[in-house]
Amino acid sequence: MLPRPDQRCANATTNDFCCLSIATPYQPNKLNSPANGNMNRHFESDPNPGGPRILFLGLPDNSHTHSWIDLLEGSEFNVRLFSTFGGVPPREWAVRTYITGFGAPSQNAEHRSRLYPENALGRFVKRQVGRMLGMPDTTSLAGHWLSRIIRSWRPDIIHTLGINQGGEFYLQTRRRFQLDGVGKWVLQTRGGSDLTISHFDPKRREQLTDVLRSCDVLICDNEVDLSIASNLGLRDQQRASIAPVPGTGGIDVESMLQKWQGQPSTRQAIVWPKAYDSAWGKMLPSFEALKLSWDVIRPCEVHMLSMNDESFMWFWTLPDEIRQSCRTYRRMPRSEVLELMPKARVMLAPALTDGIPNSLYEGMAAGAFPIVSPLETISPVVKSEQNVLFAHNLYPHEIANALKRAMTDNVMVDEAAKRNVELVRNIAGRDRIRPLVLEFYRDLLSSPDKTSRKG
Repeated sequence: MLPRPDQRCANATTNDFCCLSIATPYQPNKLNSPANGNMNRHFESDPNPGGPRILFLGLPDNSHTHSWIDLLEGSEFNVRLFSTFGGVPPREWAVRTYITGFGAPSQNAEHRSRLYPENALGRFVKRQVGRMLGMPDTTSLAGHWLSRIIRSWRPDIIHTLGINQGGEFYLQTRRRFQLDGVGKWVLQTRGGSDLTISHFDPKRREQLTDVLRSCDVLICDNEVDLSIASNLGLRDQQRASIAPVPGTGGIDVESMLQKWQGQPSTRQAIVWPKAYDSAWGKMLPSFEALKLSWDVIRPCEVHMLSMNDESFMWFWTLPDEIRQSCRTYRRMPRSEVLELMPKARVMLAPALTDGIPNSLYEGMAAGAFPIVSPLETISPVVKSEQNVLFAHNLYPHEIANALKRAMTDNVMVDEAAKRNVELVRNIAGRDRIRPLVLEFYRDLLSSPDKTSRKG
């Protein structure tokens, strides 16, 4: 029998969201029951008993999420991930993860805890009871689960990966369930998508200001976003000591060097990591650039990554000879991208807006010569011809000319590869960044609250 909306189940657990009715005032002590009665002991136990706890919020199927969190592997920290926007991490990824997706596939219960049952009837019942108790959608239900997890596990640090992908959801949950006193909040932006363009919108600017002023510490991957955040009210003491820092936690440069397939001038492949349209970049100018430059750059292979239905629709408009030289992919694990990049002569990544793209660092470490747009986030880091060639995203002729030069100028690409390896080692080397990140978390735990947070 389902519980009445006006009472709380005596044996309710975190996974049994059925605790509060719309009419019942919020009572913090009602949320202190175990985090999830359906979890097994392995999930509930911390790998490092008594060690500090970090709860991450972010996309579970995003390789940047995995790469950053993996920086903590082998450290004293106990780490868990609360997934946002559904999705699941790779099965082999052993970080304990709370799965919020309504129809998420089954995974190893030792490392996964589910908001919804695996069977259809159980999912239906849970949704219906949630509606009865004033949680009409999956977001509000996930927020309630998150609040119970935080009150039960009591993380020392709550690290949200992206403003859109975790920060706003956490802030809403924190206010709704009065969680201000639990853990210090690290907010990390995602490239240029979180701030660079969106802050011009007056309504969005107000929302961003609210989030930025509410966090304890902000991490960005570029100085432009840090400057925007300051203009939106971020205080100096909220800026992370490690910022700017790559959102992946850096590149394993030595590993990439071992994968090189000869000098760049001997390679005949182009890797295009984002062959799709978005608010932050357009694909059609690059398709047109391939046609404009083909007589000069052939023979070569063009690897088009992250394609979607729209990408394929336009792909089929290319001449037969170009299509036959292309290799198309919808999704490719980051590990496979890192295997492919050292085989490429050119990494093609024009964009309308971005932070410092991780694909830029990956291409540089792999010896693939980057073609990128002259964005204000990128231009201070690299120089034209010495490290990259610049081409505006909306100008096919600029992209075509850059492709022609990069595919024919052997001296330029080989000399740039030498400089780029040293540059990426100095600013994005993972072996340099990892100890800095660990020390950042340790300092955060030991420092007093220096900010007067708005909650």
